[in-house]
Amino acid sequence: MAPWLTVVGIGEDGYKGLGKNARHALLHADQVFGGPRQLALLPACIRAERRAWPSPFSLNPVLEQRGAEVCVLASGDPMLFGVGASLARVVAGEEMRVIPAPSSCSLAAARLGWALQDVAIVSVVARPLAALNAYVHHGVRILVLSNDGSSPAAIASLLRERGYGPSLMTVFEHLGGDAERQVNGLAGDWGNTEIAALNLVAIDCRADAATPRLTTLAGLPDSAFEHDGQLTKRDVRAMTLARLAPVPGELLWDVGAGCGSIGIEWMRAHPTCRTLAIEADEGRQQLIEFNRDALGVPGLQLVRGNAPDALHGLEQPDAIFIGGGVTRPGVLESCWEQLRSGGRLVANAVTLQSEAALMAWRELHGGELTRIQIAHAKPLGEFDTWRQALPITLLDVVKP
Repeated sequence: MAPWLTVVGIGEDGYKGLGKNARHALLHADQVFGGPRQLALLPACIRAERRAWPSPFSLNPVLEQRGAEVCVLASGDPMLFGVGASLARVVAGEEMRVIPAPSSCSLAAARLGWALQDVAIVSVVARPLAALNAYVHHGVRILVLSNDGSSPAAIASLLRERGYGPSLMTVFEHLGGDAERQVNGLAGDWGNTEIAALNLVAIDCRADAATPRLTTLAGLPDSAFEHDGQLTKRDVRAMTLARLAPVPGELLWDVGAGCGSIGIEWMRAHPTCRTLAIEADEGRQQLIEFNRDALGVPGLQLVRGNAPDALHGLEQPDAIFIGGGVTRPGVLESCWEQLRSGGRLVANAVTLQSEAALMAWRELHGGELTRIQIAHAKPLGEFDTWRQALPITLLDVVKP
C-alpha cells in the first residue's frame, strides 16, 4: 500500500529549509503532528489540522489516523534519537516514509570540523545523565543532545567529578537557525552561563594526569567499584566475562550480583547489552545502584530478591552468571530451565560445597570446569612473597 504517514525532519531554519518532497507532503496532509515549537515553524499555507503531542507522550493519536494523509514533524533527522525510530517499531515500512533534514549532530560536526563517524553521540533527553560516564575517555570526542538549558552545567559538573576538568566544551544553541549561538569553555571553569533550552554540547575529552584509566574491556580495577568485599576480583572477573562472551543486544542475568561488577562490565561491552541484577541484600542493592551510575550503565535493572523465587516472570536471558547461591536449592535448575537455547551459563564457586555442586551439575549437563588460582606479591618483612588468593572453580556450559 502507498504510505499514509510521512515523517518530516525540520530544522531551525523552518519551512524555507525543507525540500520539495517535504513541502509537498505537508501541503497535502490532512493532519500534522509535532511539538509546539515545530508546529510554529509552519507557514499559514499549510492548511492541515495541527495537533501537538499529548502529555504524557503517546504515538496513539497518530496510529489512530491510519489511512488518512498524516505528517509528523521531527527535529532534524527523525531516525537519530527521534520519533521516526519510535514510529518505525509500530508502523510497517511500506506504510511510512521518512524525509530527514540535517541533524543537529551533523551541523555541529560541520561547525567543528569533526568527522562524524569518529564521534560518540549520546542523548540525555529524558535519559539519565549518568549514561555519559560510559563514553568519557581521554581523547574521545562526544556530542551530547541536551535535555534542557541546565544540561551543559550538569555535564561540566560530571566531567569535573570524573577528573576531566580540562575537557573543552562547546555549546551550540539553535543550530541552523537565525538565533544560532556558540559558547566555549573548559569543564573545570564552567560557570552558570545562561543557555537556551534547545542546545547541543560538544566535548573534547581531556583527563587530569591523576585520573584513573577505566578500560572498555573486561577487568576494571577493583577500586572502580564501591563494595563490601562481595566482589568478583579483577582477574577472575575478566576470565568470567570472556566466557560469558557479551554480544550486542543480549541480556544477562547476574544472579547473586553482589556489588554488580559482572553485570556492569557486561553492559559496558556494548551500549545495547542489558543486565538484570538479582540481589536480596539491601546494602548491596544500594552499591549496585551507585556503581551502575558511576560507571555509565544506569539502564541496569535491579531485581530485589533471592533466586530462585526472584527469577519467576523475568525476561528470558541469553547468558547467566551465578556468583553466589549455587548450593541454594533450585537455583541452578531454575537458571538452566529459563536460559535461552544456545545461551551460556557461567558459575563461580569458592567453597568446597559449591564446588561439589558444580561438579555434580557438570556430570548431568556437560560443560568445562576451570580452577583459577592467582597470587599477588606482598611484603614480608624486608622482602616480598606471593600471597595466594582463594582458588575459584568456574563452570562454563552452553545450553543445547
